[in-house]
Amino acid sequence: MLYLLDTDTCSYAIRYACATLDARLAAAKAGSLAISAVTRAELIFGLEKRGNPRALSRRVHAFLDRVTVVSWDAAAADRFAQLRAKLERDGTPIGVFDTMIAGHALALKATLVTNNRKHFQKVKALRVENWVKETPPA
Repeated sequence: MLYLLDTDTCSYAIRYACATLDARLAAAKAGSLAISAVTRAELIFGLEKRGNPRALSRRVHAFLDRVTVVSWDAAAADRFAQLRAKLERDGTPIGVFDTMIAGHALALKATLVTNNRKHFQKVKALRVENWVKETPPA
């Protein structure tokens, strides 16, 4: 199974000590953790916005070394477009980057790992787990 970590989860892993999240990341099978290129862009933007502080930069790049960055492709773009149109028609839009990440997860048939269920629960077809607050199944 592929787990696509959203930006909120990555930021949490980079900035805080969280036993449940750290345990899930450590227990994940090789190759099962990924982030969207969109998430990488958001993380690097955060560094640039802060002037690329050395300590934070080291933590971000150490985290990026642990995950696979999945390129944004035509399938992700198509799912994003379909999803954004549906959410807008339903009157329940979410942020553009969150919609892009959700579309990417759907295109990959991945489970999205997020600490932001409020936005992503609007995407009914999306499998979502929260590794910050939920302990792994026994």
